[in-house]
Amino acid sequence: MDDLDRAILSQLGADARLSLAVLARRLRVARSTVQARLERMEGNGTIAGYTVRLGAGARAERIRATVLLTIEPRAQAGILARLKALPEVERALTASGRFDLVLTVAAPDPAALDDVLDRIGGLTGVRASESLIHLSVKLDRAG
Repeated sequence: MDDLDRAILSQLGADARLSLAVLARRLRVARSTVQARLERMEGNGTIAGYTVRLGAGARAERIRATVLLTIEPRAQAGILARLKALPEVERALTASGRFDLVLTVAAPDPAALDDVLDRIGGLTGVRASESLIHLSVKLDRAG
């Protein structure tokens, strides 16, 4: 990855809807160069996809929590398969330390969040869980 690739990613990170022509104009390169770079980055996995980032108004309508899980040895694959079936689970990360998995969960209201937390805690192979309810965002560089 070179400076042009990083510049393309930076521009798309700010607005993934930019056209090839606009990207090329902003970066002062040929449209075909931008297209070739994007195709290469998509092909090698640097760009995994394009998505919508929800604004504060849409995010405010959901209650979120970080869920820390301690799981039984060799239970991770089965637990991850069951977590994928729960649409409230937005992200699952492996972790070092006391906890094995870190989840980000979102639900439309406290009752729905309570329900999904109970379902997660009740999964076979989950030894313990700890939930941290998100109250307010003070800094969000990830968008």
